[in-house]
Amino acid sequence: MRTVMSEADLASFLVREFPQVQADFAVERLTADGIVMRLRVGDRHLRPGGTVSGPNIFALADVAVYLAILARIGPVALAVTTNGAVDFLRKPVAGVDLIGEARLLKLGRVLAVGDVLIRSEGMDEPVARASMTYSIPPKGQGR
Repeated sequence: MRTVMSEADLASFLVREFPQVQADFAVERLTADGIVMRLRVGDRHLRPGGTVSGPNIFALADVAVYLAILARIGPVALAVTTNGAVDFLRKPVAGVDLIGEARLLKLGRVLAVGDVLIRSEGMDEPVARASMTYSIPPKGQGR
């Protein structure tokens, strides 16, 4: 898949459009069919028991697929999540960043679907798997 936004473009987009969460996430690299993202895990991301909370794992998957899409179609801020599901497979390692590897399965004119494998940094076994679907607004509406 051809990209129209670079890693730096995507990072700037997050700063500009989502300043409330941009410090939590880092674009690691674009791949042939997706993106690799980092959740910078801090105390605010933890739930009782010292593990990363489910909503933060979902957020990593959501941001990863969103930016994978934008890397291919450009800065369409109004592309929105229409469906998301997460399978929690094992407890993330405490005090370690999470790495999400997103792969776009479909990138159509109005719909995009992606999968994300999420791992604790340095670990081979995934802690979660997510499936995300996005609606892309028609040209001229948020594009």
